[in-house]
Amino acid sequence: MRVSIWPGLGQPYASILEAARHAADTGWDGLYIADHFMPNAADDTRPTLECGALLAGLSAVVPRVRIGSLVYGNTYRHPAVLANMAATTDHISGGRFTLGVGAGWQVNEHQQYGLELPSVKRRLDRFVEALRILRGLLRAPRTTVDGEYYQVADAVCEPKPVQDRMPLLIGGSGEKRMLGIVAEYADAWNAWGHPELIAHKSGVLDDFCARVGRDPKTIARTAQAMVVVDGPLPDAGTRPVIGGSPEKLAATIAAYRAIGLDELIVPDGFLGTGAERLKAMDVILGLVRA
Repeated sequence: MRVSIWPGLGQPYASILEAARHAADTGWDGLYIADHFMPNAADDTRPTLECGALLAGLSAVVPRVRIGSLVYGNTYRHPAVLANMAATTDHISGGRFTLGVGAGWQVNEHQQYGLELPSVKRRLDRFVEALRILRGLLRAPRTTVDGEYYQVADAVCEPKPVQDRMPLLIGGSGEKRMLGIVAEYADAWNAWGHPELIAHKSGVLDDFCARVGRDPKTIARTAQAMVVVDGPLPDAGTRPVIGGSPEKLAATIAAYRAIGLDELIVPDGFLGTGAERLKAMDVILGLVRA
């Protein structure tokens, strides 16, 4: 099972770079960055670094590990623009980029920036059109999509990514439709959850794969939860929290592995800062590799 670090956007660039370089130096497999412009909280004034610029910068200075977006919100950028951004980041990284995308959800960002946040149905309809454009531009010489939300005509995106097939990761866990979209378009799937929930959602994804005639093993399964290495588990709202002690964390990691998870992603929000965070990262890596 792969293990990747997910530094929060609300910290200085130097702090994010410290965690990223430590991950690369010590044997972690990957690094992910979220795509938000402000906190989803009552205090929306805390500084928040922008995903695309941050991914490109980290790709240039952090070696070895895979680097990915978790996930680009579809409502924030035209998919043709995002395709060009992703291909460029893949070149900067030397072919290590994973393009993670989602339908978009955070209300305050859309309200403040004047971005449309349609109903869930229309958002997913729009997302499917975007996926068709992204996959076409990144993998085909020219792409035409005449949709309700997006129109591209005989469009090019050059250069193509360094990778022959840059992974397309989709974040989401809706059982009525989103996991069906994952089955049709994704190379990797991502969701928040404890092992039991991820196992259930993964089973639903398998069912959707059967409906579209796809081998479910061709979709990598990735998941995350907030992690506490040693201490009480805080209230994280709707976010799952695991750990509390190295022994409890080891048991949960084993449970993720037992359900066939391909990659465990670790947000750094409860790992502390500075040397404390780096020590926590070392403990987590040791437990995953044990």
